[in-house]
Amino acid sequence: MNAQTNLILHCCLVAATACLKTCTHLLRFGLVMKEYDLIAIGTGSAMNIVSSVIQSSPQMKVAVIDKDEPGGICLTRGCIPSKLLLYPAELVRTIGTAGKLGIDVDIKKTDFKGIMERMRTIIHKSINMIRQGLSYSENIDYYTDVAEFTGPYTLKVGNETITSKMIFLCTGSEAIIPPVRGLEKAGYLTSDTVLEMNQLPESIAIVGGGYIAAEYGHFFSAMGSKVTIIGRNPHFLKQEEPEVSTLAKRELEKHMTILTNHEVREAEKTAKGKKRVVSVNRENGKETQTTADEILIATGRGPNTDILHPEKAGIKTDERGWIVVDEFLETSQPNVWAFGDANGKHLFKHVGNYESMIVYRNAILNKKVKVDYHAIPHAVFTYPEIGSVGLREKEAIKEYGKDNVLIGFQKYENTAKGEAMGVEDYFVKVIVEKETLKLLGAHIIGPYASILIQEVINLMYTPKQSAEPIVSGMHIHPALNEVVERAFRSLMSPEHYHHIVGPH
Repeated sequence: MNAQTNLILHCCLVAATACLKTCTHLLRFGLVMKEYDLIAIGTGSAMNIVSSVIQSSPQMKVAVIDKDEPGGICLTRGCIPSKLLLYPAELVRTIGTAGKLGIDVDIKKTDFKGIMERMRTIIHKSINMIRQGLSYSENIDYYTDVAEFTGPYTLKVGNETITSKMIFLCTGSEAIIPPVRGLEKAGYLTSDTVLEMNQLPESIAIVGGGYIAAEYGHFFSAMGSKVTIIGRNPHFLKQEEPEVSTLAKRELEKHMTILTNHEVREAEKTAKGKKRVVSVNRENGKETQTTADEILIATGRGPNTDILHPEKAGIKTDERGWIVVDEFLETSQPNVWAFGDANGKHLFKHVGNYESMIVYRNAILNKKVKVDYHAIPHAVFTYPEIGSVGLREKEAIKEYGKDNVLIGFQKYENTAKGEAMGVEDYFVKVIVEKETLKLLGAHIIGPYASILIQEVINLMYTPKQSAEPIVSGMHIHPALNEVVERAFRSLMSPEHYHHIVGPH
């Protein structure tokens, strides 16, 4: 190799090095955009689509962005960790009923720290598996920074700018903190931060009267805390049928205090290191003071789209901040899709999973499939458990007319299995269209409600949505599912249905 050749090679090497440095500098400061076939923001239900895309089209280049631990709210701080806590609470309450069945048993103690550590160990194992899968996938670039739109189809993530003509927004939600005077100074927990606890508080005041408040009230009371739930709505668990919420309140009040129609106005620290919550009865103005070791804010969840700046991308949000989507789950910007908590429709993980299937068919397979919310189920994992799907009685009558609706009702205790369990007042309520037996709704309160109601849910997703298979189908005897069957065999007009839950 002569000197001239060496000189040429040296110049090429210098030029290449300079080019690489320049490109790195431009990428670092977002002056050059990385282009992707798909960008997914959020690692919850969006991963259903990403995994399918990677398997079916391995040539696609995908960016996945999540500023938080991977796995989405359900895994990291929602339904999964909470259910890992609620099952021990269920066991405590179930064991507590053994005495009336002739079993003498005592619970010596509950290991609160051990229960919390078990929960964190299990979820962190899953989180780490997802993180490794995202980090080592050849087709995925995994970003752990905050993402914000800078223009249509363009996002700034950390120091980089990325773009794609297909974007999935699965950004989740955040805890709503009410404007209570002194709350920040007094200090409080949310459904996110409560999972970090290691020491059981002797007492806890829970602000809110919905699902989160009910479930954590159940958990802390079963662990041994003195619990006070303070809700601003006149009805506890207002989303449920009135007779369901009434019975739930009555049963839970055996273990805690539940204040309804109370608005929390102030919070403060006391001289003895505790926290005081001041609430006012919205009906008569009477003030109530609740003193506790901890305050848990459980007033629901709201949008977190403010950090995303969707308006810069031509993506509309509603007055509350939820991302607006059409019946195909597409936003106002073509080929940008929002599902899960991000669109604010139904904040349940199973809805997010369902919506991810709709988006996959529409965005990836280029179908035109409309989203269908006619039978959205949910469960409340308290003691007693609650399961619900479809319309409530008033909604059904309003939509179909009083003369076109039938209601079925059956108590657990009126079945052989229910009698064997020694339960009282728990029930199944079903609502159907009179002429066709079309399933309109079902509401269950009692043991295994979330399991029993699945028989109804599945039929609500068949073409006829008829209750006929339940009525004519053979049910195991004596099993608890007979309570569902018998509810459908006792259909009556609304004027003949008068179910009142009285004091026990």
